[in-house]
Amino acid sequence: MSEVLSASALSAREALDADVVVVGSGAGGAVVAAELAEAGQRVIVVEEGAHVAPERYAHMRPSENMRHMWRDAGLTFALGLGDTPMINVMMGQCVGGSSVLTGGVCFRIPGSVMREWSTQHGLQGLREEAMTPYFEEVERAIHVEEVPAEMRSRGSALFVAGAQKLGYPVHPVRRNTRGCNGCGRCNFGCPHGAKLSVDVTYLPRALAAGARVFSDLRVDRVLRKGDRVAGVSGRALTGSARTPGSRLTIRARRVVVAAGAFASPLLLMRNGIGVRSGQVGRNLTVHPGFRVMARFDEPVRGWQGALQSVYLDAFEAERITMVGLFVPPGVLAATMPGIGRAHVARARTIPNLAIFGGMIHDDGGGRIIDLFGRPLMTYRMSPRDRAAVPVLMRRMAEIYFAAGAREVFLPVLGLGGIDADDLARIDLTRIKGRDLECGSQHPLGTCRMGVNAANSVVDPWGQAWDLRDLYVADGSILPSSLGVNPQQSIMSMALRIAWHLREQPLPG
Repeated sequence: MSEVLSASALSAREALDADVVVVGSGAGGAVVAAELAEAGQRVIVVEEGAHVAPERYAHMRPSENMRHMWRDAGLTFALGLGDTPMINVMMGQCVGGSSVLTGGVCFRIPGSVMREWSTQHGLQGLREEAMTPYFEEVERAIHVEEVPAEMRSRGSALFVAGAQKLGYPVHPVRRNTRGCNGCGRCNFGCPHGAKLSVDVTYLPRALAAGARVFSDLRVDRVLRKGDRVAGVSGRALTGSARTPGSRLTIRARRVVVAAGAFASPLLLMRNGIGVRSGQVGRNLTVHPGFRVMARFDEPVRGWQGALQSVYLDAFEAERITMVGLFVPPGVLAATMPGIGRAHVARARTIPNLAIFGGMIHDDGGGRIIDLFGRPLMTYRMSPRDRAAVPVLMRRMAEIYFAAGAREVFLPVLGLGGIDADDLARIDLTRIKGRDLECGSQHPLGTCRMGVNAANSVVDPWGQAWDLRDLYVADGSILPSSLGVNPQQSIMSMALRIAWHLREQPLPG
């Protein structure tokens, strides 16, 4: 996308104005930008991260990709409170956002979740029948397709065999791909252009319709004119150190914040928006995730095949979903237990390792805090979320042993490999939260939608309660966690807001 320009090349004196400015270019922002630009509105998209073109990230090593395209190089953590582990929350920071860096998994919002939103939260417009047109349009736009069985990695196939032996049905994953060859590099930007992330779908549509996209611009001010939004202001980021440079102002008749569940609430808080409700930055859900590895006598070569091809929802009543995954060998080797020769010996077993992930449909015990100008993310697991962790680990280990695994590696720091007899002896409920390895790529809920300004940040169409024509359209508006990967859910909610905005006259 050669049309993307770096804000560092702009002069502070340059006048920028638009009908709509979209802050953030990920799954939410790209959808809104494309739809409004195609409706004839003058759209400017601003992105804090850099523009890394597909032809460039196709040749990046995973470590290089993390350094240039992930927030904090993939090292953002939620501080665990109480008996909660530290949670590595990985988020994209580039043109295209996290959409470029997901495994491509696409789930519609589960029906049970939509029923909860419409009944407990009063959001009647989020009923399943009302959301179906948005799901269908997103699926068409990004080509959501089922992963065929022949694309499963050997590691996923072994997990499926173990689950079926124990009587647990496993289902194929649906992803936004076309022509996938199973190279397993999804989380680092597809090197073959097979994953139809927003940087190769919605953003090119926006550009073709006349939108302007600027990278390297950190927005920190929301401009007002009376009770209405009037634009945004921020600083261009320059050089490899991304030093704040010139201040740039964009005047706009409408602003859509789509910077994600981490950055969107910070922007609102720093501008006094939504703070009266006491909800902005709160209600953070992350789907706490735990990967379990297993070593088999046979070669597995888990990197050969679709990165994520199957999922298991047999434990949905216990709020546990299991989804296939793999980690590139170079990254995986760095996480293996042991020191020196012991570590080398473990790393040599990588060709025989299978990996599967389990996540919890969590209650939302997290918070984003602006601590004297620096962001802090905290998370406290609810009692039932914490109780689900040992259940998740034991079930996944049992499935692997049923598949013939020689040993299993649970996400417990310092534990090492265990066999089936060890699993029977270990009381997993006694493992402390600080000793658990936990990760997430699904932060949600920090600017949640609602029908009452007292307990939500935005109204049922995404408009901020206390500033007219300021909208939020990203994962932060979801009223609760989903229990499934959120990419398609975020895009569908953003599309709903975009179609609503197309019909609303722009303010004078």
